[in-house]
Amino acid sequence: MNLKGKNVLVTGIASNRSISFAIAKVLRENSANVIISYQNDRLRERVLKLADELNIDNSYQCDLSIDQDIAKLRDNIKQDCGNLDGIVHSAAFAPKDHLSGKYLDNISRDGFALAHDISSYSFTALAKAFKDDLNEAASLVTLSYIGSNKVVQNYNVMGVAKASLESSVLYLADSLGDRRIRVNAVSAGPIKTLAAAGISGFNKILDVYQQKSAIKDNITTDDVAKVVYFLLSDYSNAITGQTIYVDNGFNIIGY
Repeated sequence: MNLKGKNVLVTGIASNRSISFAIAKVLRENSANVIISYQNDRLRERVLKLADELNIDNSYQCDLSIDQDIAKLRDNIKQDCGNLDGIVHSAAFAPKDHLSGKYLDNISRDGFALAHDISSYSFTALAKAFKDDLNEAASLVTLSYIGSNKVVQNYNVMGVAKASLESSVLYLADSLGDRRIRVNAVSAGPIKTLAAAGISGFNKILDVYQQKSAIKDNITTDDVAKVVYFLLSDYSNAITGQTIYVDNGFNIIGY
């Protein structure tokens, strides 16, 4: 299961509370060569400090909604590090006013398109850009949420976008499988990250998970990071096209 010396791109680190930060941390603890990307200048100083904390040498700015940025990221990584053995996609966004009330209350054409572009298509865009620069048996992992297939209050357009993302996992797995490249999603339980703070009533969601999940507790970023590490490793070399729940069993509970 050792990923020592493997090149793994991790996107979406915004703070030390990010799930992607915990993933980068567990990868570094196991001697993987972690490469990170961050969205813009506003995040640059904060993310580079986190990279220093984890002894990560290769950090690049990349807006995943811009194809030219992704192409530049690919070229820079190819030049500086070589081919990739793994990609972790941890990018999601929807306008804040779309994440409260009923789905139809605030949905708009522009908000729908933006949520799908960043939260879903960006994973496909990364796979498309890097497909010729992935080593055989590489692994791609994205992050999802149960709102993709169950109604979660206030999650709204993000749930629709996550459903699109999980469907993309199936088709990407089929597209890349002939090179033994695996593509999977991890559907994590709610975690109080910066991104989650934008969802109205998020603390109530945490309370419900703690009361109703099989294990009667909320999850941590470390819980998710360990499963992502497994999916990036060769211990999961026969698993592809799956959405794996890391939510203390909340998803199995009925009324």
